[in-house]
Amino acid sequence: MSNTRTRREADEEETRGGEQQERDEQQRCPECGGDLVADEERGETVCADCGLVVEEDEIDRGPEWRAFNASEQDQKSRVGAPTTNMMHDKGLSTNIGWQDKDAYGNSLSSKQRQKMQRLRKWNERFRTRNSKERNLKQALGEIERMSSALGLPKNVRETASVIYRRALSENLLPGRSIEGVATSALYAAARQANTPRSLDEVANVSRVERDEIARTYRYVARELGLEVAPADPAQYVPRFCSDLGLSEECERRARSLLGSAQQAGITSGKSPVGLAAAAVYAASLLTNERVTQSAVSDVASISEVTIRNRYHELLEAENDVSVEA
Repeated sequence: MSNTRTRREADEEETRGGEQQERDEQQRCPECGGDLVADEERGETVCADCGLVVEEDEIDRGPEWRAFNASEQDQKSRVGAPTTNMMHDKGLSTNIGWQDKDAYGNSLSSKQRQKMQRLRKWNERFRTRNSKERNLKQALGEIERMSSALGLPKNVRETASVIYRRALSENLLPGRSIEGVATSALYAAARQANTPRSLDEVANVSRVERDEIARTYRYVARELGLEVAPADPAQYVPRFCSDLGLSEECERRARSLLGSAQQAGITSGKSPVGLAAAAVYAASLLTNERVTQSAVSDVASISEVTIRNRYHELLEAENDVSVEA
């Protein structure tokens, strides 16, 4: 048994040695044994010692254009955009521009314009060949529109598109509107990405009512098993302070107030948006950057009564925590 294994190993080693020797010979000049060099400009392989042309008319696999910096290289690259879930066909189809001009910027003739119009029409029909693709196209367009209105980043839009695709594939849409499921997917994605938006803010840019958004969100989250942690009031503070033009000191003070409230245990069961707005208002008073309750109410989309009730509770909680410390 050992002799057989030894002979097999010896044969394999001999085979590897022969292949290596063959590769070495291919990289050597057949005349003088010198090193071979590839001349890409002429498309030739020549010997560095004697100048013998070993191979000519090689295929140039590089681009036919030249670029002298990174920006020129990016502009001239013919590689398409990466695939994305934010488009119903993931960006793999062809888009025909709406401008009736050729590659040189010249206007097309009347006959060519009619031809391009027919091509656009049929291209659009082929891109959405069935009801599922038309549904997806409409929903992803809604997600893009609402994301732009809410100022949400690209990663949130991508996550919302994935959630909607899952809901569509698992047949969760019957009995529910496309806009409702799309809005709930965006709301869930924003919370997962730690850039939450309140239901009122989402409802302001949506075409469906607040109650329907909340009801559809609970259904989609339950059926898809989405792991969405409760919103942290501190996540709203930077945006509110930025919209109100408050300083970083005010933002830190607001976070400190919310931290004290959590230690005191008064945040449970209360709206995180209301707590964040009240913390921002209270912090503005403590740092002498006075803003009105009306201004905070407009930014946070909550009532002034909620702000008044919550900011008194936050100040009392901080005093209690300070006394205990």
